Amino acid sequence: MQEVTKSEPSLTEGSIVAHMLRLAIPASTGMIFNTLYNLTDIWFAGYLSDNALTGLSIASSVFFLLLSIGIGIQTGASAMIAPGAGRGETHEVKGWLDNVSGLAIAFSALSFVLGYFAARPLVVLLGAESHIEPLAMEYLWVTLAGSVGFTLSFGAAGALMALGDTKSNRNALMIGFFANFGLNPFFTFVLDLGVGGIALATVVIKFATAFYLFRVLMKRLNISVMPAFDKARWQELLKQILPASFNMLTIILGGFITVALIGQFGSEHVAGYTVGLRLEQVLLLPALGLNSAVMAIAGQNMGVGRYERVGETYRKGLLIGFFMAVVSIPIMYFLSPLAMNLFTSDSAIKNTGVTYLRIDTLAFYAYVVLFQSVAILQAMQKPMFPMYLGIARQLVVPAFINYMLVVVWGYPMVSMFYTIVTVVILSAILAFFYTRRKINKVKKEGGSTA
Repeated sequence: MQEVTKSEPSLTEGSIVAHMLRLAIPASTGMIFNTLYNLTDIWFAGYLSDNALTGLSIASSVFFLLLSIGIGIQTGASAMIAPGAGRGETHEVKGWLDNVSGLAIAFSALSFVLGYFAARPLVVLLGAESHIEPLAMEYLWVTLAGSVGFTLSFGAAGALMALGDTKSNRNALMIGFFANFGLNPFFTFVLDLGVGGIALATVVIKFATAFYLFRVLMKRLNISVMPAFDKARWQELLKQILPASFNMLTIILGGFITVALIGQFGSEHVAGYTVGLRLEQVLLLPALGLNSAVMAIAGQNMGVGRYERVGETYRKGLLIGFFMAVVSIPIMYFLSPLAMNLFTSDSAIKNTGVTYLRIDTLAFYAYVVLFQSVAILQAMQKPMFPMYLGIARQLVVPAFINYMLVVVWGYPMVSMFYTIVTVVILSAILAFFYTRRKINKVKKEGGSTA
Protein backbone atom coordinates (compact mmCIF):
# COMPACT_ATOMS: atom_id res chain seq x y z
CA MET A 1 0.00 0.00 0.00
CA GLN A 2 1.33 3.44 -0.91
CA GLU A 3 1.51 5.59 2.19
CA VAL A 4 0.95 9.30 2.68
CA THR A 5 4.24 11.14 2.93
CA LYS A 6 4.72 11.95 6.60
CA SER A 7 6.13 15.47 6.46
CA GLU A 8 3.95 16.27 9.49
CA PRO A 9 3.67 14.19 12.70
CA SER A 10 0.71 11.78 12.86
CA LEU A 11 -2.28 13.25 14.68
CA THR A 12 -3.20 9.79 15.97
CA GLU A 13 -0.27 9.71 18.40
CA GLY A 14 1.40 12.07 20.84
CA SER A 15 0.16 15.06 22.82
CA ILE A 16 -3.18 16.42 21.64
CA VAL A 17 -2.43 19.87 23.06
CA ALA A 18 0.87 19.95 21.18
CA HIS A 19 -0.91 18.99 17.95
CA MET A 20 -3.54 21.67 18.59
CA LEU A 21 -0.94 24.36 19.02
CA ARG A 22 1.06 23.18 16.01
CA LEU A 23 -2.02 23.29 13.79
CA ALA A 24 -4.01 26.13 15.35
CA ILE A 25 -1.28 28.76 15.41
CA PRO A 26 -0.58 28.68 11.65
CA ALA A 27 -4.32 28.34 10.91
CA SER A 28 -5.14 31.32 13.13
CA THR A 29 -2.32 33.35 11.64
CA GLY A 30 -3.58 32.62 8.14
CA MET A 31 -7.12 33.58 9.11
CA ILE A 32 -5.87 36.80 10.67
CA PHE A 33 -4.19 37.71 7.40
CA ASN A 34 -7.32 36.73 5.48
CA THR A 35 -9.48 39.01 7.63
CA LEU A 36 -6.90 41.78 7.44
CA TYR A 37 -7.08 41.24 3.68
CA ASN A 38 -10.83 41.90 3.81
CA LEU A 39 -10.31 44.91 6.04
CA THR A 40 -7.76 46.20 3.51
CA ASP A 41 -10.45 46.02 0.84
CA ILE A 42 -12.82 47.93 3.14
CA TRP A 43 -10.12 50.54 3.81
CA PHE A 44 -9.45 51.10 0.11
CA ALA A 45 -13.19 51.28 -0.61
CA GLY A 46 -13.58 53.85 2.17
CA TYR A 47 -10.68 55.80 0.69
CA LEU A 48 -12.57 55.92 -2.61
CA SER A 49 -15.78 57.18 -0.95
CA ASP A 50 -18.38 56.33 1.68
CA ASN A 51 -20.62 55.20 -1.20
CA ALA A 52 -17.95 52.78 -2.39
CA LEU A 53 -17.59 51.43 1.16
CA THR A 54 -21.34 50.83 1.40
CA GLY A 55 -21.45 49.25 -2.07
CA LEU A 56 -18.62 46.85 -1.27
CA SER A 57 -20.25 45.93 2.07
CA ILE A 58 -23.51 45.00 0.36
CA ALA A 59 -21.80 43.26 -2.58
CA SER A 60 -19.67 41.11 -0.24
CA SER A 61 -22.78 39.79 1.50
CA VAL A 62 -24.42 38.94 -1.83
CA PHE A 63 -21.28 37.29 -3.24
CA PHE A 64 -20.80 34.92 -0.33
CA LEU A 65 -24.50 34.15 -0.34
CA LEU A 66 -24.23 33.05 -3.98
CA LEU A 67 -20.96 31.19 -3.32
CA SER A 68 -22.30 29.46 -0.21
CA ILE A 69 -23.56 26.42 -2.16
CA GLY A 70 -19.94 25.30 -2.53
CA ILE A 71 -18.26 26.96 0.43
CA GLY A 72 -18.62 23.79 2.52
CA ILE A 73 -16.19 22.05 0.18
CA GLN A 74 -13.34 22.83 2.59
CA THR A 75 -15.14 21.06 5.42
CA GLY A 76 -16.22 18.19 3.16
CA ALA A 77 -12.71 17.68 1.79
CA SER A 78 -11.23 17.60 5.28
CA ALA A 79 -13.90 15.21 6.62
CA MET A 80 -13.46 12.68 3.80
CA ILE A 81 -9.66 12.88 3.44
CA ALA A 82 -8.69 12.85 7.14
CA PRO A 83 -9.58 9.16 7.85
CA GLY A 84 -7.52 7.96 4.87
CA ALA A 85 -4.68 10.27 5.86
CA GLY A 86 -4.81 8.83 9.40
CA ARG A 87 -4.40 5.34 7.92
CA GLY A 88 -1.62 6.52 5.58
CA GLU A 89 -3.44 5.66 2.31
CA THR A 90 -2.23 7.93 -0.49
CA HIS A 91 -4.39 6.29 -3.18
CA GLU A 92 -7.49 6.98 -1.08
CA VAL A 93 -6.47 10.59 -0.51
CA LYS A 94 -5.83 11.10 -4.25
CA GLY A 95 -9.23 9.67 -5.16
CA TRP A 96 -10.99 12.14 -2.90
CA LEU A 97 -8.77 15.03 -4.00
CA ASP A 98 -9.54 14.51 -7.70
CA ASN A 99 -13.25 14.56 -6.99
CA VAL A 100 -12.98 17.57 -4.68
CA SER A 101 -11.40 19.56 -7.53
CA GLY A 102 -14.15 18.44 -9.92
CA LEU A 103 -16.85 19.50 -7.49
CA ALA A 104 -15.13 22.84 -6.90
CA ILE A 105 -15.37 23.69 -10.60
CA ALA A 106 -19.02 22.59 -10.73
CA PHE A 107 -19.94 24.67 -7.69
CA SER A 108 -18.30 27.82 -9.09
CA ALA A 109 -20.21 27.44 -12.37
CA LEU A 110 -23.46 27.09 -10.45
CA SER A 111 -22.66 30.19 -8.37
CA PHE A 112 -22.11 32.24 -11.53
CA VAL A 113 -25.40 31.11 -13.05
CA LEU A 114 -27.28 31.93 -9.85
CA GLY A 115 -25.55 35.31 -9.71
CA TYR A 116 -26.50 36.15 -13.28
CA PHE A 117 -30.18 35.99 -12.38
CA ALA A 118 -30.24 36.91 -8.69
CA ALA A 119 -27.37 39.32 -7.93
CA ARG A 120 -29.09 42.60 -8.78
CA PRO A 121 -32.39 41.83 -6.99
CA LEU A 122 -30.42 40.77 -3.90
CA VAL A 123 -28.38 43.99 -3.91
CA VAL A 124 -31.57 46.03 -4.06
CA LEU A 125 -33.16 43.90 -1.33
CA LEU A 126 -30.24 44.70 0.95
CA GLY A 127 -31.14 48.36 0.76
CA ALA A 128 -28.76 49.66 -1.92
CA GLU A 129 -30.00 53.04 -3.11
CA SER A 130 -29.81 53.99 -6.80
CA HIS A 131 -26.35 55.56 -6.38
CA ILE A 132 -25.03 52.50 -4.47
CA GLU A 133 -26.36 49.73 -6.73
CA PRO A 134 -23.93 50.26 -9.68
CA LEU A 135 -20.94 50.16 -7.33
CA ALA A 136 -22.13 46.92 -5.71
CA MET A 137 -22.79 45.29 -9.10
CA GLU A 138 -19.39 46.37 -10.43
CA TYR A 139 -17.74 44.42 -7.61
CA LEU A 140 -20.06 41.43 -7.97
CA TRP A 141 -19.62 40.74 -11.69
CA VAL A 142 -15.85 40.52 -11.34
CA THR A 143 -15.85 38.24 -8.28
CA LEU A 144 -18.54 35.96 -9.70
CA ALA A 145 -16.56 35.54 -12.91
CA GLY A 146 -13.55 34.42 -10.87
CA SER A 147 -15.40 32.30 -8.29
CA VAL A 148 -13.61 29.09 -9.36
CA GLY A 149 -10.45 30.44 -7.74
CA PHE A 150 -12.32 30.63 -4.43
CA THR A 151 -13.80 27.12 -4.55
CA LEU A 152 -10.56 25.45 -5.66
CA SER A 153 -8.57 27.16 -2.92
CA PHE A 154 -11.20 26.14 -0.34
CA GLY A 155 -10.98 22.50 -1.42
CA ALA A 156 -7.19 22.44 -1.40
CA ALA A 157 -7.03 24.09 2.03
CA GLY A 158 -9.41 21.45 3.42
CA ALA A 159 -7.28 18.64 1.98
CA LEU A 160 -4.10 20.07 3.49
CA MET A 161 -5.83 20.52 6.85
CA ALA A 162 -6.82 16.84 6.80
CA LEU A 163 -3.16 15.95 6.24
CA GLY A 164 -2.16 17.98 9.29
CA ASP A 165 -0.75 20.90 7.28
CA THR A 166 -2.11 24.35 8.12
CA LYS A 167 1.16 26.13 7.36
CA SER A 168 0.82 26.09 3.56
CA ASN A 169 -2.56 27.83 3.62
CA ARG A 170 -1.19 30.29 6.17
CA ASN A 171 1.67 31.12 3.80
CA ALA A 172 -0.72 31.60 0.90
CA LEU A 173 -3.01 33.89 2.91
CA MET A 174 -0.08 35.88 4.26
CA ILE A 175 1.41 36.43 0.80
CA GLY A 176 -2.06 37.25 -0.52
CA PHE A 177 -2.49 39.97 2.08
CA PHE A 178 0.72 41.72 1.08
CA ALA A 179 0.00 41.21 -2.63
CA ASN A 180 -3.37 42.86 -2.08
CA PHE A 181 -1.63 45.95 -0.76
CA GLY A 182 0.13 46.28 -4.09
CA LEU A 183 -2.63 45.16 -6.46
CA ASN A 184 -5.45 47.15 -4.88
CA PRO A 185 -3.96 50.61 -5.45
CA PHE A 186 -2.62 49.54 -8.87
CA PHE A 187 -5.97 48.33 -10.20
CA THR A 188 -8.11 50.85 -8.30
CA PHE A 189 -6.15 54.07 -8.76
CA VAL A 190 -3.41 53.59 -11.37
CA LEU A 191 -5.71 51.78 -13.83
CA ASP A 192 -8.69 53.77 -12.49
CA LEU A 193 -10.93 50.70 -12.14
CA GLY A 194 -12.54 51.86 -8.91
CA VAL A 195 -14.46 49.23 -6.92
CA GLY A 196 -13.98 46.80 -9.82
CA GLY A 197 -10.24 47.05 -9.26
CA ILE A 198 -10.63 45.88 -5.66
CA ALA A 199 -12.58 42.86 -6.93
CA LEU A 200 -10.05 42.11 -9.69
CA ALA A 201 -7.18 42.10 -7.20
CA THR A 202 -9.05 39.52 -5.09
CA VAL A 203 -9.74 37.26 -8.08
CA VAL A 204 -6.11 37.30 -9.23
CA ILE A 205 -4.89 36.45 -5.73
CA LYS A 206 -7.42 33.61 -5.27
CA PHE A 207 -6.33 31.95 -8.52
CA ALA A 208 -2.70 32.21 -7.43
CA THR A 209 -3.62 30.74 -4.03
CA ALA A 210 -5.39 27.75 -5.60
CA PHE A 211 -2.41 27.06 -7.89
CA TYR A 212 0.04 27.19 -4.99
CA LEU A 213 -1.99 24.95 -2.65
CA PHE A 214 -2.55 22.27 -5.28
CA ARG A 215 1.15 22.38 -6.14
CA VAL A 216 1.96 21.74 -2.46
CA LEU A 217 -0.48 18.81 -2.36
CA MET A 218 0.91 17.21 -5.52
CA LYS A 219 4.50 17.59 -4.38
CA ARG A 220 3.82 16.29 -0.89
CA LEU A 221 1.83 13.24 -2.02
CA ASN A 222 3.84 12.69 -5.21
CA ILE A 223 0.66 12.62 -7.28
CA SER A 224 -1.05 14.54 -10.06
CA VAL A 225 -4.53 15.99 -9.54
CA MET A 226 -7.13 15.74 -12.27
CA PRO A 227 -10.75 16.89 -11.79
CA ALA A 228 -12.88 13.74 -11.70
CA PHE A 229 -16.50 12.66 -11.58
CA ASP A 230 -16.94 9.47 -9.59
CA LYS A 231 -20.63 9.14 -8.76
CA ALA A 232 -20.08 7.24 -5.53
CA ARG A 233 -17.41 9.65 -4.28
CA TRP A 234 -19.41 12.72 -5.29
CA GLN A 235 -22.38 11.37 -3.36
CA GLU A 236 -20.25 10.79 -0.26
CA LEU A 237 -18.64 14.22 -0.60
CA LEU A 238 -22.01 15.90 -1.07
CA LYS A 239 -23.29 14.25 2.11
CA GLN A 240 -20.63 16.24 3.97
CA ILE A 241 -20.39 19.33 1.76
CA LEU A 242 -24.07 20.19 1.36
CA PRO A 243 -24.94 20.25 5.08
CA ALA A 244 -21.79 22.32 5.74
CA SER A 245 -22.62 24.58 2.80
CA PHE A 246 -26.20 24.88 3.96
CA ASN A 247 -24.96 25.73 7.44
CA MET A 248 -22.82 28.44 5.87
CA LEU A 249 -25.78 29.49 3.76
CA THR A 250 -27.88 29.98 6.87
CA ILE A 251 -25.09 32.12 8.36
CA ILE A 252 -25.04 34.24 5.23
CA LEU A 253 -28.82 34.36 4.89
CA GLY A 254 -29.13 35.25 8.56
CA GLY A 255 -26.59 38.02 8.08
CA PHE A 256 -28.36 38.97 4.88
CA ILE A 257 -31.66 39.39 6.74
CA THR A 258 -29.94 41.22 9.58
CA VAL A 259 -28.36 43.62 7.10
CA ALA A 260 -31.71 44.11 5.35
CA LEU A 261 -33.38 44.97 8.66
CA ILE A 262 -30.53 47.27 9.67
CA GLY A 263 -30.90 48.87 6.25
CA GLN A 264 -34.33 50.10 7.39
CA PHE A 265 -32.45 52.58 9.58
CA GLY A 266 -30.09 53.74 6.78
CA SER A 267 -27.22 52.40 4.68
CA GLU A 268 -24.64 54.02 6.98
CA HIS A 269 -25.72 51.60 9.72
CA VAL A 270 -25.21 48.70 7.30
CA ALA A 271 -21.63 49.87 6.80
CA GLY A 272 -21.11 50.21 10.57
CA TYR A 273 -22.44 46.74 11.31
CA THR A 274 -20.34 45.22 8.50
CA VAL A 275 -17.12 46.83 9.73
CA GLY A 276 -17.92 45.81 13.31
CA LEU A 277 -18.56 42.24 12.18
CA ARG A 278 -15.19 42.14 10.40
CA LEU A 279 -13.42 43.40 13.53
CA GLU A 280 -15.18 40.78 15.66
CA GLN A 281 -14.00 38.11 13.22
CA VAL A 282 -10.40 39.21 13.80
CA LEU A 283 -10.74 38.46 17.51
CA LEU A 284 -12.51 35.15 16.83
CA LEU A 285 -9.80 33.98 14.45
CA PRO A 286 -7.68 32.19 17.08
CA ALA A 287 -10.81 30.20 18.00
CA LEU A 288 -11.45 29.42 14.33
CA GLY A 289 -7.85 28.28 13.96
CA LEU A 290 -8.36 26.01 16.94
CA ASN A 291 -11.50 24.75 15.21
CA SER A 292 -9.41 23.67 12.20
CA ALA A 293 -7.01 21.82 14.49
CA VAL A 294 -9.81 20.07 16.37
CA MET A 295 -11.43 18.85 13.14
CA ALA A 296 -8.16 17.51 11.71
CA ILE A 297 -7.15 15.73 14.93
CA ALA A 298 -10.60 14.25 15.53
CA GLY A 299 -10.92 13.19 11.87
CA GLN A 300 -7.66 11.27 11.76
CA ASN A 301 -8.37 9.57 15.08
CA MET A 302 -11.83 8.57 13.90
CA GLY A 303 -10.13 6.95 10.90
CA VAL A 304 -8.02 4.66 13.09
CA GLY A 305 -10.68 4.02 15.74
CA ARG A 306 -9.04 5.97 18.58
CA TYR A 307 -12.30 7.39 19.89
CA GLU A 308 -10.99 8.25 23.34
CA ARG A 309 -8.70 10.81 21.68
CA VAL A 310 -11.72 12.37 19.98
CA GLY A 311 -13.28 13.07 23.38
CA GLU A 312 -9.99 14.37 24.74
CA THR A 313 -9.66 16.67 21.73
CA TYR A 314 -13.09 18.19 22.46
CA ARG A 315 -12.39 18.75 26.17
CA LYS A 316 -9.00 20.33 25.64
CA GLY A 317 -10.25 22.42 22.73
CA LEU A 318 -12.94 23.94 24.95
CA LEU A 319 -10.41 24.67 27.69
CA ILE A 320 -7.97 26.41 25.35
CA GLY A 321 -10.90 28.32 23.85
CA PHE A 322 -11.89 29.56 27.30
CA PHE A 323 -8.48 31.15 27.83
CA MET A 324 -8.74 32.73 24.38
CA ALA A 325 -12.05 34.31 25.41
CA VAL A 326 -10.58 35.68 28.66
CA VAL A 327 -7.98 37.56 26.61
CA SER A 328 -10.19 38.66 23.72
CA ILE A 329 -13.32 39.96 25.48
CA PRO A 330 -11.69 43.00 27.18
CA ILE A 331 -9.95 43.91 23.90
CA MET A 332 -13.23 43.69 22.01
CA TYR A 333 -15.06 45.88 24.54
CA PHE A 334 -12.58 48.60 25.35
CA LEU A 335 -10.71 49.03 22.04
CA SER A 336 -13.72 48.95 19.70
CA PRO A 337 -13.94 52.79 19.34
CA LEU A 338 -10.27 53.01 18.39
CA ALA A 339 -10.65 50.17 15.88
CA MET A 340 -13.69 51.74 14.21
CA ASN A 341 -11.83 55.05 13.87
CA LEU A 342 -9.35 53.33 11.56
CA PHE A 343 -12.03 52.80 8.91
CA THR A 344 -14.34 55.79 8.95
CA SER A 345 -14.89 59.27 10.35
CA ASP A 346 -18.68 59.04 9.97
CA SER A 347 -20.21 59.11 13.47
CA ALA A 348 -23.23 56.94 12.57
CA ILE A 349 -21.01 54.21 11.07
CA LYS A 350 -18.69 54.31 14.08
CA ASN A 351 -21.45 54.24 16.70
CA THR A 352 -23.20 51.26 15.10
CA GLY A 353 -19.97 49.25 14.92
CA VAL A 354 -18.97 50.00 18.52
CA THR A 355 -22.44 49.18 19.85
CA TYR A 356 -22.51 45.84 18.07
CA LEU A 357 -19.03 44.85 19.25
CA ARG A 358 -19.68 45.69 22.89
CA ILE A 359 -22.98 43.84 23.07
CA ASP A 360 -21.61 40.77 21.31
CA THR A 361 -18.86 40.31 23.91
CA LEU A 362 -21.55 38.58 25.98
CA ALA A 363 -21.62 35.71 23.46
CA PHE A 364 -17.90 35.39 22.76
CA TYR A 365 -17.27 32.09 24.54
CA ALA A 366 -20.57 30.72 23.26
CA TYR A 367 -19.18 31.14 19.73
CA VAL A 368 -16.11 29.13 20.79
CA VAL A 369 -18.28 26.28 22.12
CA LEU A 370 -20.30 26.26 18.91
CA PHE A 371 -17.18 26.19 16.71
CA GLN A 372 -15.66 23.27 18.62
CA SER A 373 -18.89 21.29 18.72
CA VAL A 374 -19.50 21.66 15.00
CA ALA A 375 -15.87 20.71 14.23
CA ILE A 376 -16.12 17.50 16.24
CA LEU A 377 -19.42 16.48 14.67
CA GLN A 378 -18.13 17.16 11.16
CA ALA A 379 -14.99 15.13 11.88
CA MET A 380 -17.28 12.29 12.99
CA GLN A 381 -19.08 12.70 9.62
CA LYS A 382 -22.29 13.71 11.41
CA PRO A 383 -23.05 17.04 9.72
CA MET A 384 -26.85 17.09 10.00
CA PHE A 385 -27.21 18.41 13.56
CA PRO A 386 -24.96 21.44 12.85
CA MET A 387 -27.10 22.14 9.80
CA TYR A 388 -30.39 21.94 11.72
CA LEU A 389 -28.97 24.03 14.55
CA GLY A 390 -27.67 26.54 12.03
CA ILE A 391 -31.10 26.89 10.43
CA ALA A 392 -32.64 27.66 13.82
CA ARG A 393 -29.80 29.74 15.29
CA GLN A 394 -28.76 31.79 12.31
CA LEU A 395 -31.91 32.06 10.26
CA VAL A 396 -35.36 31.16 11.54
CA VAL A 397 -35.28 32.26 15.18
CA PRO A 398 -33.36 35.57 14.92
CA ALA A 399 -35.06 36.53 11.64
CA PHE A 400 -38.51 36.04 13.15
CA ILE A 401 -37.72 37.77 16.44
CA ASN A 402 -35.88 40.69 14.83
CA TYR A 403 -38.62 41.18 12.25
CA MET A 404 -41.20 41.38 15.03
CA LEU A 405 -39.03 43.69 17.12
CA VAL A 406 -38.04 46.13 14.37
CA VAL A 407 -40.82 46.04 11.78
CA VAL A 408 -43.92 45.14 13.78
CA TRP A 409 -43.24 46.61 17.22
CA GLY A 410 -40.88 49.43 16.24
CA TYR A 411 -38.03 48.60 18.62
CA PRO A 412 -34.65 50.30 18.02
CA MET A 413 -31.85 48.69 16.01
CA VAL A 414 -29.89 47.74 19.14
CA SER A 415 -32.58 45.19 20.10
CA MET A 416 -31.42 43.05 17.16
CA PHE A 417 -27.96 42.75 18.66
CA TYR A 418 -29.35 41.46 21.96
CA THR A 419 -31.40 38.88 20.06
CA ILE A 420 -28.24 37.59 18.35
CA VAL A 421 -26.44 37.22 21.69
CA THR A 422 -29.31 35.36 23.38
CA VAL A 423 -29.78 32.89 20.53
CA VAL A 424 -26.02 32.16 20.30
CA ILE A 425 -25.73 31.39 24.03
CA LEU A 426 -28.74 29.04 24.04
CA SER A 427 -27.48 27.30 20.91
CA ALA A 428 -24.03 26.76 22.43
CA ILE A 429 -25.54 25.04 25.47
CA LEU A 430 -27.58 22.72 23.24
CA ALA A 431 -24.58 21.96 20.97
CA PHE A 432 -22.36 21.12 23.94
CA PHE A 433 -24.69 18.49 25.40
CA TYR A 434 -25.48 16.97 22.00
CA THR A 435 -21.80 16.69 21.02
CA ARG A 436 -20.80 15.17 24.33
CA ARG A 437 -23.57 12.57 23.98
CA LYS A 438 -22.41 11.62 20.47
CA ILE A 439 -18.79 11.27 21.61
CA ASN A 440 -19.82 9.03 24.51
CA LYS A 441 -21.94 6.92 22.17
CA VAL A 442 -19.15 6.31 19.64
CA LYS A 443 -16.69 5.50 22.46
CA LYS A 444 -19.11 2.98 23.89
CA GLU A 445 -19.79 1.39 20.51
CA GLY A 446 -16.08 1.32 19.69
CA GLY A 447 -15.29 -0.30 23.01
CA SER A 448 -17.93 -2.98 22.55
CA THR A 449 -16.58 -3.96 19.10
CA ALA A 450 -12.89 -3.82 20.03
